[in-house]
Amino acid sequence: METALYVVATPIGNLRDITLRALDVLAAADVVAAEDTRNTAHLLTHHGIGAKRLMAVHQHNERGAAEKVIALLRAGQSVAFVSDAGTPAVSDPGALLVQAVLAAGLRVIPIPGANAAVAALSAAGLAEPHFLFYGFLPNKSAARRTVLQELCGHPYTLVFYEAPHRIVECVADLCAVLGGDRQIVLAREITKLFETIRACPLRDAEAWLLADSNHQRGEFVVLVSGASPQAGLSVEALNTLSLLLGELPLKQAVQLAAKITGANRSELYQQALQMKNTG
Repeated sequence: METALYVVATPIGNLRDITLRALDVLAAADVVAAEDTRNTAHLLTHHGIGAKRLMAVHQHNERGAAEKVIALLRAGQSVAFVSDAGTPAVSDPGALLVQAVLAAGLRVIPIPGANAAVAALSAAGLAEPHFLFYGFLPNKSAARRTVLQELCGHPYTLVFYEAPHRIVECVADLCAVLGGDRQIVLAREITKLFETIRACPLRDAEAWLLADSNHQRGEFVVLVSGASPQAGLSVEALNTLSLLLGELPLKQAVQLAAKITGANRSELYQQALQMKNTG
């Protein structure tokens, strides 16, 4: 087996959602670095992979652990890195580790597999040809709304991760900032026993979540359809206007947006009225 850091995607729920190549790498690696060694030990045992040397690499020790991984690689050993679920370094630990290994001039090899965002997109039925993966929004409502104001003008499907204890507040903020007409898809517990994919207008999503406490359980992928294209206004102009509306009176925001972007003032004014009317 080639000496390298292997970044290995693992199942996001169903333990059979792992590639044959990933199993080969996990079986052959000298060391398996894991976000949680207990979870990884269970995965290895489930797939009949014998005892391995495990080391912890998580968000609290990633920089220090990277030095140990580099030392192992320089000693000629191969290291497989896995996060708790899905593809490492995608809203998970791993990016700092990979960065350090590459900076040391050592090889990194991706072993692709399960990813919650892509799985949810494939079953969402949203027709936009492009998507913007954001990951986790800020925990606090004010900061969350500020980020959503920055994203509201994009014509791409917006993809977020969200925890169960924040999902109701998150959906309320999505509706307030983006407006209730957009389509939302709530994908919870992807590949697990209680997998649910719910599509509806954004204005109806909060009521669905509150109708049954079970609807709020599990990890969520939240997908929201992109902004409708506005004739004559670029994404840059829409985003600039949206940000300014959050801080200034409407007329002043329009005037400043026109100066910054060069967009037509009357079109910006009409768009600003629509934005204000939708929250």
